Amino acid sequence: MHDPNAVQDSQIVGFIGTGIMGAPMAGRLAAARHRVRAWNRTLDKLTPLQQAGVETASSPEAAARGADVVIVMLSAGPVCDEILLGDDGVIATMSPGSILIVMSSIPVETARHQADIANRHDVGYLDAPVSGGERGAIDGTLAIMAGGEVEVFDRCRALLGVLGRPTHVGPAGSGQLAKLANQMIVANTIATVAEALLLVERGGADPAQVRMALMGGFADSTILKMHGQRMLEEDFAPGGAAKWQYKDTQTAMAQMSQLALDLPMSRQADALFGDMLSHGDGELDHSALIRELRRRNGMPID
Repeated sequence: MHDPNAVQDSQIVGFIGTGIMGAPMAGRLAAARHRVRAWNRTLDKLTPLQQAGVETASSPEAAARGADVVIVMLSAGPVCDEILLGDDGVIATMSPGSILIVMSSIPVETARHQADIANRHDVGYLDAPVSGGERGAIDGTLAIMAGGEVEVFDRCRALLGVLGRPTHVGPAGSGQLAKLANQMIVANTIATVAEALLLVERGGADPAQVRMALMGGFADSTILKMHGQRMLEEDFAPGGAAKWQYKDTQTAMAQMSQLALDLPMSRQADALFGDMLSHGDGELDHSALIRELRRRNGMPID
């Protein structure tokens, strides 16, 4: 993986949104000798980044003004549009020839609309959502799914390489389609791993030992390894909060309807996460879906 201390051409990077994922990403870019100007709605989240060499911007527009690249890591499509669009928004502030990379998970049509607006201002655009969670952001091992023009992607490949493994997947909006595919697989697999652990628990086997037995076989996965362990330990501190998983499964459901697809496995997983949120577990890690399945089966929840 990319060495964040490697010497490379330094760029001015505006970074908008320094939450669980954005903060370590901005820190890695600063460690790679880029000049990073960051803005976050909650200002105290910027304080630790200042010690890592990240400059503080007073507004999103201040972060973007004069930047070679602006990276956005905000929570949802409407929040991105609020900050990016409009006569006084970030896109209008950006220099012609600069590049906007939206790494938030947003609807496909939202990404395509943002790309159109950016093009009108002679700003390159990539929608480049990520997978890998907080650990991937810290380690620089994120899977980065980029949609947009190939030429724009090529200009950003080295920069994105500081954050993980970038892959160009098609025109604008394609990154979001890839992220929806990722989130469908993640949601469905979390549900299946949780069901399997409850099956063996009620059947009288040792769930921890069954998990060990399955690892390395065809049923193995990162989710079985990481989230299966979380489920066994009931460690649900949010690496990826269930409310954000549900946001993405809801977006996938909307896209499914738009494309006239019937995807019953994903529809059921979406419903499970919706019930989980309705029972007050939305702030827990998405692996806490096992709690919802315990409720359905009258099993104890610690």
